[in-house]
Amino acid sequence: MYLKQSKSNGKIYLSFVQGYRDEGGKVKQKTVEKIGYLDDFKKDYDDPIAHFKEMAKIKTSEEVNELTIKNINTKIIEPDSQKNLGYSILKSLFHHLKLDIVAKQKQKYTKVDFDINSALELLVYSRILYPASKKETHENKRIYFDEFDFTLMDLYRSLDIICTLKDDIEKALWNNTKEKYNRDVSTTFYDCTNYYFEITNNDEDLIDEEGNIIEKGYRKKGYSKENRKSPIVQMGLLMDNSGIPLTYDIFPGNESEKTSLRPILKKSKTKFNLDRVIIVADRGLNTSDNTVFIAGKNNYDNKLDGYIFGQSIRGGDKDFKKWVLNKDDYITDEILDKDNNKIKFIHKSRIFAKSTQIEKDGKRNNKFDIYQKQLSYYSEKYAKKQKYERERKISIAKDLIKSPAKYNKATSKGASSYIKNIKFDKNTGEVAEGLDLSIDFKKIEEEEIYDGYYSIVTSELEMPDIEIRDKYKGLWEIEETFKITKSTLGSRPFFVWTKEHLEAHFVTCFISLVMLRILEKDTKEKYTSEKIKKSLKKYTSTKVEYDIYLQSHYDEIIKELEQVYNLDLSKKYLTLSKIKQILKQK
Repeated sequence: MYLKQSKSNGKIYLSFVQGYRDEGGKVKQKTVEKIGYLDDFKKDYDDPIAHFKEMAKIKTSEEVNELTIKNINTKIIEPDSQKNLGYSILKSLFHHLKLDIVAKQKQKYTKVDFDINSALELLVYSRILYPASKKETHENKRIYFDEFDFTLMDLYRSLDIICTLKDDIEKALWNNTKEKYNRDVSTTFYDCTNYYFEITNNDEDLIDEEGNIIEKGYRKKGYSKENRKSPIVQMGLLMDNSGIPLTYDIFPGNESEKTSLRPILKKSKTKFNLDRVIIVADRGLNTSDNTVFIAGKNNYDNKLDGYIFGQSIRGGDKDFKKWVLNKDDYITDEILDKDNNKIKFIHKSRIFAKSTQIEKDGKRNNKFDIYQKQLSYYSEKYAKKQKYERERKISIAKDLIKSPAKYNKATSKGASSYIKNIKFDKNTGEVAEGLDLSIDFKKIEEEEIYDGYYSIVTSELEMPDIEIRDKYKGLWEIEETFKITKSTLGSRPFFVWTKEHLEAHFVTCFISLVMLRILEKDTKEKYTSEKIKKSLKKYTSTKVEYDIYLQSHYDEIIKELEQVYNLDLSKKYLTLSKIKQILKQK
């Protein structure tokens, strides 16, 4: 919008004029507001021309005022007239993290004729806002104001390049967040999950002429946490004490998660130049090899690290079980829970010299002694929870015994462990016929003994019991992170099949996950990732006329994030040029 000066009756007449393009692309002008004759304003202003030029700038910055809108003859909604503008916040964060620099550096050493960074941006923004297959992501690219000028085949080709950027991207994410978000890696959390595929057969390993495995296939049948029979891929995730993911690894579905911790710890120490770290993990990672490698003897660092692991009580030896169940030496302290309510902390601990054998050269005969602190605590609330869950499973078990045809291996999971003689058909998963099924009362009695007890072991001999417990309880956040990847980010189904494309898919999911976690930090963790996503998704722009767009949504989340990234998203109406300015801000 600008100030127009025209002659009328020998005098200079002032008006505000808006430039626009018609349907044929021809530049035209439209009078938005008639002001009046210049001479009539000389008594009010020392310099009327300067005054109204400034007014024109103000009106332009506000984009469209109510008078302008009244003069617009709105037409029918055009195809692709509604676009998302919430991604402007994601775009700003993407550039703050300097991920565009990583992609552009890679571009220099490739001969592809499309923009790698542009492809990466489309995949990340869409993974957060509109999770879908790569094909559908490409088809929906016009939902954004950016051009994303590449073909579907180019997008698939970009995956072959993106998969090679994992380490550089992780370093960029770390280097550009560690100070701003005070990322604490003195304590890190590790856990594993898996993702299933709608396929029947395992991926084949690539084997050389001598029978050696050159490259392992990822999608293999193994223990599925979702109780699926199809091949799976496993992922191990390492998260810092701030709740932001640090790195991840993927490994074949038929491999044990117990062996996944050591490689990722070794690589992370080097990749991020980490000092001593304490690894927190659940009891599934509590093995002799892991404890010795981390805190007893390692071959990657002169500084020994530490661990805090969950410990199975029923899986312990007789001495350990006897110690846990001896109620005479427990002590009770009053502590505050997360809501500042006083609760009883019933606990005890001891320093224990543990003699173990670790594997070396394929044999488990290498003896090693380590000292660890063993903590046991009791919770009445946890005891009630265990009792309730067991009784629920027993109820299902009793019904299964009466009507075996109603259940199969998947639907009876948990309940079947309380049934004697139960077997399932390997092909159908149905309960085998002709079995003498009965409740295993002995197992129930054995479990009841340990209701309410929980145990943790650690290399940190001087750490107070309550601190050990609190650090271990931090594992809930990594479990929540897995939920975000599978629900909010829709990380599966994959719709990709090659090893390179699979790895690239995880790279984009990881970037998206870290970005959502950072946005949670930016809003002082008042909002979940899901709420932030919904807010950004709702912030859309609909073309009204003459390159003018109406914004459909504005809330507290947008308000807080626009302040963090120095964007102005509060205007109801924006011109296309202003929108492009917003998207260029870094």
